[in-house]
Amino acid sequence: MLSFALVATILNYVDRLAFNYLSATGELRRLVPDDSFGYIATAFFVAYMLSNMVSGFIIDKLGTRLGYSLCMAFWTTAAILHAFARLPLHFGICRFLLGLGEAGNWPSAIKLTGEWFTPEERATATGIFNSGAAIGAVVAPPLIAWLGTSFGWQAAFVTIGIAGYLWLALFWFTYYTPAHALNASKAAIVPPLTLIKTRFVCWFALSKVFMDPIWYFITFWIGRYLVDVHGWGLDKIAWYAMIPFICADAGNVLGGLFTQLIIKKGVPVHRARKIAVGIFGSTLALSLVLGPLIISTPATAIGLLSVASFAYAAYTGNSMAFPADVVPPSATASVWGLASVGAGLGGAICQSVSGYTLKTLAESRGYTVAYNAVFTGYGLMGLIGVCIVLFAIGPLVKDEKLFSYVREATCSK
Repeated sequence: MLSFALVATILNYVDRLAFNYLSATGELRRLVPDDSFGYIATAFFVAYMLSNMVSGFIIDKLGTRLGYSLCMAFWTTAAILHAFARLPLHFGICRFLLGLGEAGNWPSAIKLTGEWFTPEERATATGIFNSGAAIGAVVAPPLIAWLGTSFGWQAAFVTIGIAGYLWLALFWFTYYTPAHALNASKAAIVPPLTLIKTRFVCWFALSKVFMDPIWYFITFWIGRYLVDVHGWGLDKIAWYAMIPFICADAGNVLGGLFTQLIIKKGVPVHRARKIAVGIFGSTLALSLVLGPLIISTPATAIGLLSVASFAYAAYTGNSMAFPADVVPPSATASVWGLASVGAGLGGAICQSVSGYTLKTLAESRGYTVAYNAVFTGYGLMGLIGVCIVLFAIGPLVKDEKLFSYVREATCSK
């Protein structure tokens, strides 16, 4: 069952990144300059934010099988529609629709892992399915480059969309909720306002405003960065841009295994989670802050982005286990959806700011200075995000008030 979440996340990222690589050079690069690219990315994240407000609750209400299927069908259709776009506005609309659908992947996958895995296994399980983001980012450059150069950018969008429909058919006829989780899946849903009022949900969402845009910047802009600063073409990007994401794959798994190991050594689950996110989150932030002092060649740039990607993935593999540690099973998708509103908000703001900053600074100081400034800014954001999780989010233990609410509401049905 976990393999469905893994493959869905791979497809999610291939669909998400196809436009970014195809527009890094060639016909689409001439059509979409840096500022337009930033605004188009903002359209995606505005939709991502809006969708996250409701997607988690819809998935908790409909269940994993139906909820996940609807999300996949929606974003796959949106991905194919890119093939018919001809203007930046058209791409902005397509990206908006894609964001509406893709936001449901993580609440669905987290609900799936909550149904199938114990608390001790959960960080590793979430790390495995979340490695699909990095695998998708690894697969995307060579796959998209090959499809785009061999068959054209329109055919590339259609081909990757078809893969989503194949997943949908297999998932629909295979997935089921395990017997031990059936009662939890029928439990009462916690209202949004009740969740928003909790300390955990509010601060968790705020932490994602600062942390998640770092990953979005790396995945969305790495192609343009390698073109603008180092003069690479799509053929070279196709093979070397995957290295940071291979490292992220390792971080997804090793981050969860690290936490699982120290839990077995006797460290309480809630403390082990914070130790892990503290170590990996700080590594992410510091690598980007120090980036302008380290980067001197394409190799050092790829190396730094690899360290940052590994650390982000290890951090995220642990943070994805937070909702199942704190809230009832019937609210895990809802909480992740609400928290991811922060991710969408941060992504929307930062993509526009990144595009404007790069275009403005590049014109006056050159692309190297422009990207160094952006790296430093994202590193400082990462430090803020880590501090929020360590010191403001509260203990990562069961929220007894929410569990009591669900028990009482379920009994009164």
